[in-house]
Amino acid sequence: MPGDTDIKFEKLDDCRWMIPKTGRMRVPGIIYADEKMMVHIRVDKSPQQVVNVAHLPGIVKYSLAMPDIHWGYGFPIGGVAATETDGGVISPGGVGYDINCGCRLMTTTLGLDEVRPRIKELISGLFRKIPSGVGSRSKLKLSRVEERKMLQTGARWAIENGYGRQEDLGATEEGGFMPGADPEVVSQRAYERGKDQLGTLGSGNHFLEVGYVDEIYLPDIADRWGLSVNQVTVIIHSGSRGFGYQICDDSLDVMTREYVRLGIELPDKQLACAYINSPVGKQYLGAMACAVNYAYTNRQVLMHWTRETFEQVFKKSAEELGLDLIYDLGHNVARREKHMVDGKEIEVCVHRKGAARAFPPGHDRVPEKYRDTGQPVLIPGDMGTHSFLLVGTQKALEDTFGSTCHGAGRMMSRKQAMRTAQGRSVAKELEQKGIFVLSASLATLAEEMPEAYKNVADVVGVVDKAGISKKVARFTPIGVIKG
Repeated sequence: MPGDTDIKFEKLDDCRWMIPKTGRMRVPGIIYADEKMMVHIRVDKSPQQVVNVAHLPGIVKYSLAMPDIHWGYGFPIGGVAATETDGGVISPGGVGYDINCGCRLMTTTLGLDEVRPRIKELISGLFRKIPSGVGSRSKLKLSRVEERKMLQTGARWAIENGYGRQEDLGATEEGGFMPGADPEVVSQRAYERGKDQLGTLGSGNHFLEVGYVDEIYLPDIADRWGLSVNQVTVIIHSGSRGFGYQICDDSLDVMTREYVRLGIELPDKQLACAYINSPVGKQYLGAMACAVNYAYTNRQVLMHWTRETFEQVFKKSAEELGLDLIYDLGHNVARREKHMVDGKEIEVCVHRKGAARAFPPGHDRVPEKYRDTGQPVLIPGDMGTHSFLLVGTQKALEDTFGSTCHGAGRMMSRKQAMRTAQGRSVAKELEQKGIFVLSASLATLAEEMPEAYKNVADVVGVVDKAGISKKVARFTPIGVIKG
């Protein structure tokens, strides 16, 4: 799509560009990017979405975008905005369809030389164990009573039912649970879509990746977190599946009527919203929390089955194999948090859509085990590229409401990627690079080919240089399962 040539960009420094407040914008926009990235961003429509978000009632400080910015629904993907809880709005477009999509990183005591010779056996075992792809069905069959309990308690439900260890919760954002979940406001359609998908990987950019640590940038923190060069790791990327999608869809339908009824002026109907403390706003937040808890549970179950697969392949227990959770971090969530605005600490609702938390040492919302180092931040690549582990910083808390990027960010639409991949075997190309891939769909491999994304090292380089999260370690994939 052509960009909006009327948007003016003011370079603040090597990593930030400001869009001055004009017209009905309530705040300026700020995009985190370097000169090379801005060449593409300038001709994309996503800066216009940064401008549009700046019109939301109650928005404070800035409409922000991370360097993985690209076109999304309402908000750009990579968008961050905080609205006052008293008089501000909640917008489902600022959360996204896949509510609480996120990543978790696991370590092992295995070395690269132990796993690479058995990677095909391991990936084949994971592919058999974990339902993947469009329409995949879960092996879990929950009663409606159990389903509602899960929606209210999140990953705690999984632990109580034998899918993991108690200590997993201490390595999960917010303990794997969002309060305020209200199963009564979830539609029957959402229940129908979600009942067979708990414990499924999904399709699109979701994946399970076996890789290894190939570079360490902050040795002291890496050592504290139990990471070493050539150590084998696992990354799981999935979300709330059709359950979260339907909640978003249902809420947008209601809010599109609500903001018109209230006379809220918006430049894009995809920013449909409701006041946070209104009945419609509270209903969305109650349903969203259900989807957040669904996603935490989903990733917890997927990790449990990953542990079981490693046990079967390597004939050792998960404890002997050191299959521990480093962290689980969501990137499509709106949360009530306290932040400094104009020299005063106030409660705001921080929308992070394709953006993740990056809280610093000492922050009371960081799990106890990471309180003295700062919160781990996982930035995945996709199949053929590196992934990165970073740590949250005080500068992020001051400048971005404690937020950073969530991934590489798309460069091509899925249709463009399909055209580019025509006549090629993406799986064979990856295998030639030493990466064994199994997917439920050849189309997914084409849509998610590495060239479809920005260079994740460039994206991570910007947030590291800007100081809103700092690089700790880098991972290289050797085996991947996709939907």
